[in-house]
Amino acid sequence: MIAAMNFLAVDVGNTRLKWTLYDRAAPGARALAQGAEFLEQIDHLAEGAWAALPPPRCMLGCSVANPAINHRVHEQMELWDVEPRWVVAAEREAGLVNGYQYPARLGADRWVAMIGARHLLLARGPARPLLLVMVGTAVTVEAVSAEGRFLGGLILPGHGMMLRALEAGTAGLHVPTGEVCPFPANTSDGLTSGGTYAIAGACERMYQNLRAHCHAEPLCLMTGGAGWKMLPAMTRPFELVDSLIFDGLLAIARERQALLGLTALSV
Repeated sequence: MIAAMNFLAVDVGNTRLKWTLYDRAAPGARALAQGAEFLEQIDHLAEGAWAALPPPRCMLGCSVANPAINHRVHEQMELWDVEPRWVVAAEREAGLVNGYQYPARLGADRWVAMIGARHLLLARGPARPLLLVMVGTAVTVEAVSAEGRFLGGLILPGHGMMLRALEAGTAGLHVPTGEVCPFPANTSDGLTSGGTYAIAGACERMYQNLRAHCHAEPLCLMTGGAGWKMLPAMTRPFELVDSLIFDGLLAIARERQALLGLTALSV
């Protein structure tokens, strides 16, 4: 009887760890279980959410946290005979070429999400340019050519970070929740609308740059926990896809298995 080929994908962000157990390490794999924990709670995974899982055969993770957080994840994985592996951006992988000046310095979450987005694009039809917006603590706006080359990306503060910076730097300013509107007539709406339109404007600028460079209309995708808040303010139709990092991890895992074998999902 062939042993189960279960694959654990882990996404460690600035505030939460998200995980999914799949029945195999390949795009289109079936999710067997999934969950999320705030980073303060990850020390209970082994005795909690992971305790009853069928053992994974291999693991691949994407992390923007510090090494101490990753070490805590390693400790929780000791209940299985699985070596933790973490993605580091490479010069090329899973069909994407890294155009960053220093490829390894590109954030792993950005790299993995772009790979997931590229595979989604190609699964739907012919190749075309890709604009990917990731909305979280920070916002990134990535440009990928039709040939699969990452051309470069914008980095700007997320909405909450913008508001906290204004609070910290402006005497007497407190930031209550406002609404996004065309003509803000109070401070709360002005702050909320200003931050939202600043992000939307950066996305529109990169869209124009990418279309002019590639002479083709880009596919516009958005991901990240705060993406749903941004969609109504975008000047172009964007599709919100929450699974891009997991999709990218599945694509990377499949390629690494093909190149190196199941036991060598190395970074």
